[in-house]
Amino acid sequence: MADKSKITPEEALSYHIDPIPGKYEIVATKPMTTQRDLSLAYSPGVAVPVQAIADAPETAYDYTTKGNMVAVVSNGTAILGMGNLGALASKPVMEGKSVLFKRFADVNAIDIELDSEDPEDIIKAVKLMGPTFGGINLEDIKAPECFIIEQRLKEEMDIPVFHDDQHGTAVICAAGLINALHLTGKKLADCRIVLNGAGAAGIACLELIKAMGARHDNCIACDTKGVIYQGRTEGMNQWKSAHAARTDARTLEEAMVGADVFLGVSVKGAVTSEMLASMADNPVIFAMANPDPEITPEEAHAVRPDAIVATGRSDYPNQVNNVLGFPYLFRGALDIHARAINDEMKIACAEALAELAREDVPDEVAMAYGKKLSFGRDYIIPTPFDPRLIYTIPPAVARAGMDTGVARRPIVDMDAYRHNLKARMDPTASVLSGIAARAKAAQARMIFAEGDDERVLRAAVAYQRSGYGKALVVGREADVKEKLEQAGLGDAYRELEVVNAANTRHLEAYRSFLYQRLQRKGFDTHDINRLAQRDRHVFSALMLAHGHGDALVTGATRKSAHVLDLINHVFDARAEDGAVGVTALLNKGKIVFVADTLVHEWPEEEELATIAERAAGVARSLGLEPRVAFLSFSTFGYPISERATKMHLAARVLDRRGVDFEYDGEMTVDVALNPAAMAKYPFCRLTGPANILVVPARHSASISVKLMQEMAGATVIGPILAGVDKPIQVCSTGSTVNDIMNMALLAACEVG
Repeated sequence: MADKSKITPEEALSYHIDPIPGKYEIVATKPMTTQRDLSLAYSPGVAVPVQAIADAPETAYDYTTKGNMVAVVSNGTAILGMGNLGALASKPVMEGKSVLFKRFADVNAIDIELDSEDPEDIIKAVKLMGPTFGGINLEDIKAPECFIIEQRLKEEMDIPVFHDDQHGTAVICAAGLINALHLTGKKLADCRIVLNGAGAAGIACLELIKAMGARHDNCIACDTKGVIYQGRTEGMNQWKSAHAARTDARTLEEAMVGADVFLGVSVKGAVTSEMLASMADNPVIFAMANPDPEITPEEAHAVRPDAIVATGRSDYPNQVNNVLGFPYLFRGALDIHARAINDEMKIACAEALAELAREDVPDEVAMAYGKKLSFGRDYIIPTPFDPRLIYTIPPAVARAGMDTGVARRPIVDMDAYRHNLKARMDPTASVLSGIAARAKAAQARMIFAEGDDERVLRAAVAYQRSGYGKALVVGREADVKEKLEQAGLGDAYRELEVVNAANTRHLEAYRSFLYQRLQRKGFDTHDINRLAQRDRHVFSALMLAHGHGDALVTGATRKSAHVLDLINHVFDARAEDGAVGVTALLNKGKIVFVADTLVHEWPEEEELATIAERAAGVARSLGLEPRVAFLSFSTFGYPISERATKMHLAARVLDRRGVDFEYDGEMTVDVALNPAAMAKYPFCRLTGPANILVVPARHSASISVKLMQEMAGATVIGPILAGVDKPIQVCSTGSTVNDIMNMALLAACEVG
């Protein structure tokens, strides 16, 4: 299956420069507002932990960020598949690696680019930085220097040093291999294994699977000069020599005959159909060359339907993705203040990953990928967005570290540790990635109503080039072309479909439909013609109503209330029709939905109950179990006010309706969100902090959302329009390209 996504240079550069250059920033974790705060943070208060660390160095893990800080170190000599481009050029990659640490395992990471190709320089520099960090992640350093650097640093430092290009690939490969052999009924010790590509990753793969029980002479490694056999002298070094096998095979083709497993970390096309045909029954093929594998799954299965195939690509099943390994390895190692990451910890990681893939896959993971996932030949490795990874893999790693004596501070209560890990996972990231995966599966024809706005056009281009579906832009061809050229996306004009009243053959049907809806609402034929031909919001809604698109996103250029009035000419999207606006607030790893933010001006108790039901539906469609709080300045009857009464009565309406989600109220916002405040009301029916806040009126909803956005820096998605027959989402006028894109993805997923 070909990857439909396309990322242009302009998009990549725009992503890295807007809204500010780079991919992360440093944020203080302590208050820094008063003179007392500053005195505690620096002089004189800082002298106390300084002395404590001087007296007992291990307390650095208690009083500083050392215990949750990793250095991502590179000299840029082997950047991705681009080669030696230098230390400075490697910085975007290392920043990316740093944010992956944070995103997947809540590990703080800082990228450090060292401008030297001399291993001794790098060893000395990293060693000198040791006191700052809890671990070192080496990245994109070419072989054989990477072996020298890692080995020396492991010997001379007392914190984990891990070269991810080697061991990250090896761990995920090992996890997949455990499950592939489980499915085929083979034992690792009996398997004949062929490796093609004797660089850093390839040698690490061999070393790890041998540590797991593979026999030395059953593992044949090949490089560009053929088989690495005992006695070979050409193109050898000490690392290759360690894996020289006793064999008569001299070429990859000869080595593949009768082999059970192929591991490829080499180049596109290295494996031929003939080689595959010569392998043993139920061959296991790990074709991990990127971006193009040694042999594609289609090519492999055409010759060997019995093959289990894994690649490094996300658009094929069984992706060998390092992000399944390094964040969780370091999480577990940091949490026991480990001196190293040893083979036992790597094997524990691989075995835990393999075991996780054999378990039943949660609905939210299946929902995120748009398909049912179950253990089998096309699912031998967990998916990167499985929320169980964070509390499954680190405990296994930590346990192995404790059992092998590298832990400075063993974990006493493993159950409490797992609970803590689960709480660290940022739910917003998994929700957004789930929306993206579902949108890609839906392949919706998305109508972008405002084709004269550059932001909308950039979002339309990104939507289509990211492989989510077809972008239909409503606008005049000349305007669209000019705006795209101004945005540096002139080549995208030929890709998009531009639609307007002048080039559609459906205009008469649109007029007739609109006249039937509006003829008794004061609109004559002249009004109908003007709306259908000249108003892009109405025209776009008519397209959607007639099935000439699957979903609609609009509102970036006009006030949402005005846009909603226009949409109501075509759809029933008023308060009395059950329409509701739900806004998602994402801040500090939490998601809270606020409703109604779009439709109801001053809802009464029956309408408030409907708002709660609609918001609960939105939450569930995003994989979250709803907990609704009806908000007021009053909590459970005090102080008494008629403005609070309707919020109290709304909960009673839901009692009558017999809904299947948690709700309670009326209550203040601190009671709804703060467990300590909620604990003062033990009779409260919510089992945890509310994630849906139903507010008394639209003005209070708007104030709350905008205050959180401006003062707290919350990410705002919405209002999400729910309760309308077709998927329509209305952006705000201040929307960025990313905001418009998020709304398009929600529409594609039919959220609401």
